[in-house]
Amino acid sequence: MIILSRRDFFNQAVRLSCAALGILRSSFAFAQNPVSKPAGATVIIARRTDVHVRPGQVSSEIIRTMLDQGIIKLTGAADGTRAWLSIFNPGETIGIKVNAMGGRNICTHTEVAYAVAGSLVNAGFKPQQIIIWDRLTEELERGGYKINRGNNDVLCFGTDNDYEPEPEAAGSIGSCFSTILSRQCDALISIPVLKDHDLSGVSLNLKNFYGAIHNPNKYHDNGCDPYIADLNAHPYIKNKLRLIICDGLTAQCSGGPGYKPQWAWPYSGLLFSRDPVAIDRTGCQIIEEQRKFKGLQTLAETGRSPKHILSAAQRGLGVADIHTITRIMV
Repeated sequence: MIILSRRDFFNQAVRLSCAALGILRSSFAFAQNPVSKPAGATVIIARRTDVHVRPGQVSSEIIRTMLDQGIIKLTGAADGTRAWLSIFNPGETIGIKVNAMGGRNICTHTEVAYAVAGSLVNAGFKPQQIIIWDRLTEELERGGYKINRGNNDVLCFGTDNDYEPEPEAAGSIGSCFSTILSRQCDALISIPVLKDHDLSGVSLNLKNFYGAIHNPNKYHDNGCDPYIADLNAHPYIKNKLRLIICDGLTAQCSGGPGYKPQWAWPYSGLLFSRDPVAIDRTGCQIIEEQRKFKGLQTLAETGRSPKHILSAAQRGLGVADIHTITRIMV
């Protein structure tokens, strides 16, 4: 991966634009273009219908149980503490990247994010070593998060305007990155939402990191492809991302990324993986299954195939071939 200075970035602009045009013309379909890997990937799915105790309220206790079940199964550890310590080192600062832009109804549940933080604390991490974060502080507040920038508790705040002063290029993107990502976190947990997106087809783990750059609005052409893949190939993300837990307690199969109650449904699940591509491919399949159940067209038929998932696999970020992804229910 080549990281360019501002001077080199602008010198390379024309070349990058021309290269992008060639990529933009490529076609995509999962079935026609599977990506074969020597070894597959694993996605763990924990589902509990009783996690919804009443409309708009989920059970923190049941979420903690689902979290323990999922992380233990994923790692093969004897218990939750050993599972977390098999992924993260005690001295690391861990960033928990949530997706809060959809508002309280379709954002990463606070109960999930704080249950993850609590599990890390129980495993021996200090609360101040944990940062729950997203693009904007105000979006976190709307999602129900408690903002904390320095008290003796789990930290929670947005990037707001705190980006690196110089843009960096990776493939087709050139952006200033959040300093939470670049400077403050040693390791990352991504907790996206299981939902549809009106341009990229789905908004899952890979697209979650559009909330880590200053100019995501620039990268929505061609269904956000190959921009999402190139963003996730940047070392700030590729080298720090250790775990993905997709929040599918309330999912949405159409009309995203904003909340559309007619297309939301209680999937009542959490998806776990260490493969950032496989979990998106699995989440996409779940959304397609619900679209079929609702009598909707496939994402491909609407012109919104999530091409970025295959592009990410082609960049070596993970497995997109559904036939080599092991899906385990717990």
